[in-house]
Amino acid sequence: MARFIDELKRTHLCGDLREAHVDQEVVLFGWVQSRRDHGGCIFVDLRDKSGVVQVMFDPSIGQSFELGDASRSEWVLGVKGKVRDRGEMKNPRIPTGSIEVIALEATVFNKSETPPFAIEDNTETGEDKRLEYRYLDLRRPKLQKALIARSKMMSTTRQHFDQNGFIEVETPYLLKYTPGGARNFLVPSRHQPGSFYALAESPQLFKQLLMVAGYDRYFQIVKCFRDEDMRLDRQPEFTQIDVEMSFVNEDDIFGMIEGLLFKLFKNVLGMDLHEKYPSGHFPRMRWGESMRRFGNDKPDLRFGIEHIDLTELVTEHDGGGIPFFEPIAKKLKSGEYRKDLPEEIVKALVIPASGNFTRADGDKLEQYVKGMGAGGLARAKLGDDGSWTQSPLSKSVTDAMRVAINKACNAQPGDILCFQFGPVDKVHTIMANLRVHIAKKLGLIPEYGSGGRFELLWITDPPLFERDETSKRWAAAHHPFTRPHDACLDLLEKDPGKVLCHRYDVVLNGFEVGGGSIRLHDPSVQARVFKAIGISDEEAEQKFGFLLRALKLGAPPHGGIALGLDRLAMLLTEGEAIRDVIAFPKTQKGTDMMTGAPSPVNAEQLVELKIATLK
Repeated sequence: MARFIDELKRTHLCGDLREAHVDQEVVLFGWVQSRRDHGGCIFVDLRDKSGVVQVMFDPSIGQSFELGDASRSEWVLGVKGKVRDRGEMKNPRIPTGSIEVIALEATVFNKSETPPFAIEDNTETGEDKRLEYRYLDLRRPKLQKALIARSKMMSTTRQHFDQNGFIEVETPYLLKYTPGGARNFLVPSRHQPGSFYALAESPQLFKQLLMVAGYDRYFQIVKCFRDEDMRLDRQPEFTQIDVEMSFVNEDDIFGMIEGLLFKLFKNVLGMDLHEKYPSGHFPRMRWGESMRRFGNDKPDLRFGIEHIDLTELVTEHDGGGIPFFEPIAKKLKSGEYRKDLPEEIVKALVIPASGNFTRADGDKLEQYVKGMGAGGLARAKLGDDGSWTQSPLSKSVTDAMRVAINKACNAQPGDILCFQFGPVDKVHTIMANLRVHIAKKLGLIPEYGSGGRFELLWITDPPLFERDETSKRWAAAHHPFTRPHDACLDLLEKDPGKVLCHRYDVVLNGFEVGGGSIRLHDPSVQARVFKAIGISDEEAEQKFGFLLRALKLGAPPHGGIALGLDRLAMLLTEGEAIRDVIAFPKTQKGTDMMTGAPSPVNAEQLVELKIATLK
């Protein structure tokens, strides 16, 4: 073995060899992907992170035939050989398929027991088993390509910000716990028994303090921690590209992030976004429009099926004979509900006739929305004359209401109208998810991945506050350090629900891949925002005193954004979940199947930390 690493250095990666290397001597290191015995010669597919190449062990050439004959799956080999053209035996399915390497010398670095599953992309092995042996799972080409792409994204990010005058500053992970926002992980302090650090859910306050400190342009590729329920695009520890800038407005931040994303698409995918966005800028959509048309603030623009808000129409027609709609119309007409901020709404969407949805398909859709807490899914199919069929609504709806809804929805014969009504947030959530579900059923978008299409946009100007129905008070929709629109300052005390702010998200194919805001640097306005959400001066000082003091000591106007690196990498590499682009991820329950974390600790450790546990 010493000859191979001490004297024979690797000359090429397996997947890099091409016809241009024919007749060259090469030294390769890698793993045995497969072994085949064809007429006395042994053929081994040797694999490393770059791909695979066929190595032939010929008993009449060199001294390595017996080694090749003995090799088995996942053995680690070193091979010195000569590249030759495969002639008519080319394999067009792999990049190295036009050549092969004739082994002259070889060595076994390490043998392998039979692995618990095949190291191949199309494995049927369950995820728990693959996560238990993650170091084997990571040998699969798909995951290796994803992590290589992620590395390229990080390198591109650092180059972009360095070229634009940013400095990378590391901020603390161990912080003071402050209520609100995501649930924190807590870390006990041995030196101060009974006290705990919180793991940083973001560097938000520190990056603002860096602006106060005069650093002007900051970025960081930073690990963040949130004790949240898992889903396909969420992990308890994740990485974000964190950015903050002084003396800027939204346009400045948008331009900087657009420049980064253009470079990421080019360097990772070879895609020039200028062909789609020749101005160099992504389209923008106001939050209110996004909610009205799509039911959420992260719309997937790869397909249509937009929502139609029928609330005003239903009110004009006093419910139009539909029992479900009449109470909402009555409350809006009586003034019990505000017309500009109604508590309940009526929405519809249209399934086109081309989708060929059957009555059974409609019943499945109803079960789908019931799984989200809906009472059902009112629907109607349009006849050739505009009548409603296959629906109990047809018995009660007035002709005027039916005609008006058909017109508002631009519904055509054979189309299916689907309705939801009730509390605003609930209707929006159900209809937003239903829209995407139908698009997948119609084949308008794939179950996961881009399908070769990428649609980016900015969502801007959301409300600063949202109503907490449990406490019956206003709460910050994002965080309380977001700057309100100047035109809305008078509404802070009068009508907080109508205050818009300088917050923004960048959305890709229905996923929020980044979000940020222009910050509040004026202490007097900050105090008014705290008052609007019921935070007293004493509570504000207790939670955010160090930041508030900093804002009174020469804070510049500033703003920033954070991009989710994991989520962005997942979308660019066609991953099913962000676990596919994280080297050692957790399961849906936050467990590390490979190491067994989290795990109990012994009594001595708990005594040292002055902690008792409850079983």
